[in-house]
Amino acid sequence: MAEGAAEAPAESGGGGDAAAGAPERGVAPIKPQYLTTKEQFHEFLEAKGQEKPSQEIELDIGGKLYLAPLTTCGNLPFRRICKRFGADVTCGEMAVCTNLLQGQTSEWALLRRHPCEDVFGVQLEGAFPDTMTKCAELLNRTIEVDFVDINVGCPIDLVYKKGGGCALMNRSAKFQQIVRGMNQVLDVPLTVKIRTGVQERVNLAHRLLPELREWGAALVTLHGRSREQRYTKLADWQYIEQCVTAASPMPLFGNGDILSYEDANRAMQTGVAGVMIARGALLKPWLFTEIKEQRHWDISSSERLAILQDFTRYGLEHWGSDTQGVEKTRRFLLEWLSFLCRYVPVGLLERLPQRINERPPYYLGRDYLETLMASQKAADWIRISEMLLGPVPPNFVFLPKHKANAYK
Repeated sequence: MAEGAAEAPAESGGGGDAAAGAPERGVAPIKPQYLTTKEQFHEFLEAKGQEKPSQEIELDIGGKLYLAPLTTCGNLPFRRICKRFGADVTCGEMAVCTNLLQGQTSEWALLRRHPCEDVFGVQLEGAFPDTMTKCAELLNRTIEVDFVDINVGCPIDLVYKKGGGCALMNRSAKFQQIVRGMNQVLDVPLTVKIRTGVQERVNLAHRLLPELREWGAALVTLHGRSREQRYTKLADWQYIEQCVTAASPMPLFGNGDILSYEDANRAMQTGVAGVMIARGALLKPWLFTEIKEQRHWDISSSERLAILQDFTRYGLEHWGSDTQGVEKTRRFLLEWLSFLCRYVPVGLLERLPQRINERPPYYLGRDYLETLMASQKAADWIRISEMLLGPVPPNFVFLPKHKANAYK
């Protein structure tokens, strides 16, 4: 036999000339329309590898009531209260992406979801595309959520000076890289919360919305105030209405100053896909019921106390019922009471509804508890907390974190 005749049989393989004892090798009988060349096979895979898998999950929350992600007060026990009163969509408190990447337990706790939260998202804050994308990738692997939101609304100096929060509205190259990068690695829709702009008279949102749509955002929420403005003026719903057109066909939610069903109805007339409720839910979490039932609820002081009892029970379940858990629950209850005291009972108003920018005067309620709940003094909030959680520890001091300008 000539040299080289013992080579392996050719791949086209009929087997008559195969070496004695060697198994026959053939080709699987694939239908002709599916056959390709080796080069085309690898080219196809490489091209598809660059593409994002088709996102099957859609965020269909049009017309739903969305409880805003609220730093400090938007904790899991508070969200449970709002769910009971009719909030449809909830979102965890703002979590800082670098803290999550460092594995800080307290930051990861912000992402916890209660089983009653059927449509739930988490909100991330960060200033750099690499860390935000890495964080999104980590969340995609580790937690069950319906959407991830980027915080581009936070006005506080600590966040703004590092280039995060609403500073991203002025850093469009970085903003684009963050949105595109996160969208690439997430299997759930990516949403964004923005303000009208940074400076009071320089609106940026209408220019950013078409870009956000192109970069891959599934939905945007617009808070009708600039960073500079904070809470000194009312939210600009006329501007939100203009922005609905700029965002289309991407859904735009509106946010700002909703404290009654009339406010919510007016907001929906602007053409927004839905409304996000923030301070209104802190002043009266039963606002969601009022909107859905289109009525003013003259809720009694005992009903309001029952809500606080439920909050403390949820708090002890969430933070623990040991001394540390009790005091953590108390702190969060006191933070919330610093908002709740601004609510004026429906039955005491000469004109309905109460507006969010109207500061309550001193008044006597219809009973002692209603009057106590109207107090703007921390000592009285502490007294309410003691009715629910027992005496405060010695030398206890409380100063609320949230001091909206309108109430200084």
